Amino acid sequence: MAENKTKKRSVDQINEEGVPTVEEALENSEEALEQAQEAVSEDIEALLAESRSEAEKHKDMALRIQADMENLRRRTRLDVENAHKYALNKFVDALIPAMDSMEMGVDAAKKEEATIESIREGIDITFKQLLDVLGEFNVERIDPKGEKFDPQFHEAMTMIPSPDHESNTVVDVIQKGYSLNERLIRPARVIVAQ
Repeated sequence: MAENKTKKRSVDQINEEGVPTVEEALENSEEALEQAQEAVSEDIEALLAESRSEAEKHKDMALRIQADMENLRRRTRLDVENAHKYALNKFVDALIPAMDSMEMGVDAAKKEEATIESIREGIDITFKQLLDVLGEFNVERIDPKGEKFDPQFHEAMTMIPSPDHESNTVVDVIQKGYSLNERLIRPARVIVAQ
């Protein structure tokens, strides 16, 4: 019993000295736990608000990028349509003067004072204009007379025996061929020596 009094006295002495009891310590720890939970909850709320704000920024950015991409698609589609629609614009602009010359030649040929020589001269000038326009746009004539027959650029219409030419040589050109940027548009139609 004397021991119990010492223990009790020591607990009472401790309580008098300001050291909390078990109940007080338990209560203090519960309060600290609640405060910690509140702090964690506030931190979570702050992080959640920050995350929502960032998500809104990213959503806004994604919508802007999507709108920009749609505008780019539309502009590209219009550019492609215009390129297809007006691709020949430069070519036609260059061709019109030759057409004007051709028309003037036809009108001049209808006049009574027209001579064969003046009509021929007009046709030669107009033909040269047309060749210049084609050359400006990288269209080349294929005139293989006297060359070796090449099936990639020539179409043999017939073969004839010719003692004056080597075998497989173009003797005559029926219709000249054309290439655009070194790509065959129409082969030259030729007569080939046997």
